[in-house]
Amino acid sequence: MLSFDDQAELAMAICATAETLGQTISPSAAQMMAEDLAEHTIEVIASALRSCRRELTGRLTLGAILQRIQAADGRPGKDEAWSIAMAASDEFDTVVLTPEIRQAMSASGPILDAGDKVGARMAFLSAYERLVSSARAEGTPLKWEVSLGYDQARRVQAIESAVRSQLISQDAGTKYLADLRIAPVTEDGRAVAGLLTGTVSRPSADVRAKLKVIKDNMAEMNAASEERRLEMKIQAANELAERRALLNRQAEELAAKRVS
Repeated sequence: MLSFDDQAELAMAICATAETLGQTISPSAAQMMAEDLAEHTIEVIASALRSCRRELTGRLTLGAILQRIQAADGRPGKDEAWSIAMAASDEFDTVVLTPEIRQAMSASGPILDAGDKVGARMAFLSAYERLVSSARAEGTPLKWEVSLGYDQARRVQAIESAVRSQLISQDAGTKYLADLRIAPVTEDGRAVAGLLTGTVSRPSADVRAKLKVIKDNMAEMNAASEERRLEMKIQAANELAERRALLNRQAEELAAKRVS
C-alpha cells in the first residue's frame, strides 16, 4: 500500500504523463486515480505509466493504467493456461500452475471426462477469465504451485526448470526436492502407480488384494462412463430431431399463412 507521500508523487506523475499525451488532468482527479492505484507497488505503476506514454494515442484513463498493470502481473494468457491444464489433467507429468488454473480445471474436468474436449475448453476459458479478473480486482498476487505427477523421473526436472524460470523461488524448489528425497516410493507405491502408468511391479499380498478391488472399480467406472456417453449422444440426437421437427412445423405454418 502506497503511503500518502507516495500517492502525492504518483498524482504528479499522472498529471505529467497526461501532459505528454496532450491532455490535462486536474490535481483532484489525479489524486483520486493515485488512491485507486495505491494497492500496487510504485515500480509496477511507474512501468504502466511508461507504457501509457509509449503506446496510448488517446486519453489517459485509470482503465488504461490498470490494463497495463494487470498485463504485467505474470499470469498466463487463457490459451497458455489451457495448455498447462491439459498437461496437468492426466496427473502423469509434474506441472507448475496457478490457483486460477487449478480452480478452472474443476469446472472443465467433468466435461473433459465425458469426452467433450471442445466444451471443456470453453468451460475452462470462461472460468479462468472470471477467476483472473476477480484476482486482479482484489489485488491478489500471482502464485505458482507445483502439482506432482506420477512420473518420478520428470519430477526433479520439472521443479528445477520452474526454479530456473523463476516461477517458484529457490527455497520453494529446494523444499519440494527435499520432500521427494525423504519420501521414497515403495514397491507397493510403484504397484499402485502401475495402474495408471502400465509399469509392472510386484506388490505385497495385501496390496494385491486392494489393487484388484481398485481395478474392478475402475472397470465399473469406465463402463458407466461409456454408458453415460451413449446416453448423451442419444439425448443430443433426440434434441436435434425435435428441433428439426419444430423448424418444419414453423415453415409449414409460414407457408400456409402466405397461401391464405
